[in-house]
Amino acid sequence: MTDSSSGGRVDRALASLRGLAVGDALGSQFFVPVNYPLLKRRELPPGPWQWTDDTEMACSVVAVLVAHQRIDQDALARSFAEHHDFDRGYGPAVNRLLRLIREGGDWRELSAALFNGQGSWGNGAAMRIAPLGAWYANDPEQATHQAEISAYPTHQHREAVVGAMAVAAAAALVAAPGGPSSPESLLDDVVALIPKSAVGAGLRRARDMLDYGDPATVAAVLGCGRRTTAHDTVPFALWSAARSLGDYEQAFWTTAQVGGDVDTTCAIVGGVLAAGKAGTPPAQWVGRTEALPDWVRVSA
Repeated sequence: MTDSSSGGRVDRALASLRGLAVGDALGSQFFVPVNYPLLKRRELPPGPWQWTDDTEMACSVVAVLVAHQRIDQDALARSFAEHHDFDRGYGPAVNRLLRLIREGGDWRELSAALFNGQGSWGNGAAMRIAPLGAWYANDPEQATHQAEISAYPTHQHREAVVGAMAVAAAAALVAAPGGPSSPESLLDDVVALIPKSAVGAGLRRARDMLDYGDPATVAAVLGCGRRTTAHDTVPFALWSAARSLGDYEQAFWTTAQVGGDVDTTCAIVGGVLAAGKAGTPPAQWVGRTEALPDWVRVSA
């Protein structure tokens, strides 16, 4: 049985958050040209590895869950704004959004107005959400519902919202007792839980490509975050996670070596895999990764 106690939920969310932070921090090292040869050889760069906005925002998701036992949108928007560190690699639209929220702006109006009123379809809502899925282990329907709510303070385009729902569903399914029965069942179950969308179409293609041996070919078809959109990021990340269930190290290298938005794809993969006990990142990797901020550790 899944431990549904408050302590059990916090423990799972923190485990996923640590997996997300390692993927994010290590993945970000491979934007540094001197580390390119290391990536090709699957060798680790020297530490410490600093995480980016992916982890900083995921910390707010966990802190709000601990404080409210669900997603409270106002609290989440406030936490994003209060803990916003400009130097963590946020996109320009979100940098401005969070500054305006901090200055008293209404996140509902600000987020809805982005990109000529279409809302952002970036991968930011998906990159931060795996710990929420771990929190709702064995209840993927509630995970998708809460993930949808969590997206709106920053991302209101349908694809960004569905991307967050898909990642949360995957993490919830991985965190459930026994986990998914197969890579195919994981992707099938995620597709069944989300609305029709470009993200969903990408996941169906990902399901059909699980037997492909060359990740670069799969990334060429599905995308790997080069456009930083949800539908260009989530399908490949969940393909990679499904292919390496229980093997964090293998999943990381498979994901990172195709390039693209490496810190974000690896954050998603790391958070999903670490939601399950078998997907813990290597201790050496955790040791080289920047510690989580005090404010999230105290809240938990």
